[in-house]
Amino acid sequence: MLMLTVGELMTSRVARVRPGTSFEGLVRLLRRRRVSGVPVLDGDDKVVGVVSEKDLQKARGKAGACRGTAGELMSSPAITVHPEQRAVDAARVMDRHGVNRLPVVDEEDRLIGIVTRGDLLRLFLRTDAAIRADIEDRVLPRTVRAAEGAVRVEVRDGVVMLDGRVPATADIPGAVRQAWRVDGVTGVVTRLRTGHDGRATGPEPPAEREPAG
Repeated sequence: MLMLTVGELMTSRVARVRPGTSFEGLVRLLRRRRVSGVPVLDGDDKVVGVVSEKDLQKARGKAGACRGTAGELMSSPAITVHPEQRAVDAARVMDRHGVNRLPVVDEEDRLIGIVTRGDLLRLFLRTDAAIRADIEDRVLPRTVRAAEGAVRVEVRDGVVMLDGRVPATADIPGAVRQAWRVDGVTGVVTRLRTGHDGRATGPEPPAEREPAG
């Protein structure tokens, strides 16, 4: 089974700030980018925390002051994920820690993207019927050169099962890749095969006949 990963779901263009960014600078950035939080990076572009609208509201609530820097207001240490982690696991991390966004970092903890609760909601709120229709109407016609109905699609809780015979082995990887990129898909199981013995299907040779005697 192939599972949708954080790397496939994340947004790569991420608003970010430094620890010294002022309160006013944070407010302007959040409004301009229309986001509710941003990661805070150190001089090596490593994530050291996250500042959210909630953090700014807490700061504003103290005697009406609107002071402080990102480094002072941020929630730290930041809760991060890696691009190869499964999207379903990222959803569990968000739920467990009560956060709405997760910075995505590489093996050196440098920021490469962000995944939000909204991204995951779009993934998990689609019905199985809608996912199946997308795969049958949009994915299979573009990836599999097979007769209509040759490939059967079943979807259960976002997991897609592809079963049937296709003309060429080369069609299978593309069908699988495109299937798990459909919104709402959390996994793909493939039982696609070619021919009766693993070879590509094709027209059967004419039956031999004994010469008329």
